[in-house]
Amino acid sequence: METAAVPNTTKTTQLPYDFDHPRLYPDVFHDMHIGKADLGPGDAVGEFDLPTTEGGRFRSSDLRADGRPVLVTFGSQTCPITESAAPGLKGLHARFGQKIRFVMLAVREAHPGASIPQPHTAAQKARHAQALRDRHALPFEVAVDSVDGALHRRLGSRPSSAYLVLPDGTIAFRAQWSNEIDSIASALEAVTNNRPVPNPTVTRTYPAMAKAMGFGGPVHQAAGKGATFDTWRIAPPFGMIMAISGMLFFLPVERRGGVAMAVMMAGSLAAGIAVVLAFS
Repeated sequence: METAAVPNTTKTTQLPYDFDHPRLYPDVFHDMHIGKADLGPGDAVGEFDLPTTEGGRFRSSDLRADGRPVLVTFGSQTCPITESAAPGLKGLHARFGQKIRFVMLAVREAHPGASIPQPHTAAQKARHAQALRDRHALPFEVAVDSVDGALHRRLGSRPSSAYLVLPDGTIAFRAQWSNEIDSIASALEAVTNNRPVPNPTVTRTYPAMAKAMGFGGPVHQAAGKGATFDTWRIAPPFGMIMAISGMLFFLPVERRGGVAMAVMMAGSLAAGIAVVLAFS
């Protein structure tokens, strides 16, 4: 399977891409916000032509001919956001799949490790895309981005965002995190009923992280040696939240992250008060 090049556009982020070990800067800092240069609602997504895992193509030239808007989400096997988003995205596909085309774009691994390393060739990336589809039993297309992530970088290069693109190639909606299922559903509902999208940009990092962090431990374990260490190395608070989440096995996995975040904040507050009292 060959991945066709994606032509560049004027709003492409220029960051080192296929890392073997994520970095606090630029990777984590960049993921936490939507940059001013990133394509957003009202912008044209530009030209692209990418293969899918089933032997088809995901092409900008086909959008108008198909006639349906397309929901593009980013995903990788080692991304907790992807892991937390997949069930909801499958539910949206069951609800809107006749009127909306769904495509997950296989991007770089968010937390590569010894078992699931970062792909550095087109063939490796195609295998990762197929494994991603199989992992979640996705009922919709999975497209394979180029090794240098040309389309992913054009749309901001966050690990798992969502973009709703109209048949004319214009972006109608974007969510910083693809597990914002209710917000995505509202956008799909509006577009399928020919109404303006009520909130065309959604950037709610705290609830997205709260939902995803309970999936972090299992995802890092699947990634293999090095993935958990890298998280502790570059973002110790995330490592601590994952560790606490792992102790909350009695809770539904999607609730563990929020409880773990609350526990860590309470512990930090208590420690701060203890220090103040000790020196007062």
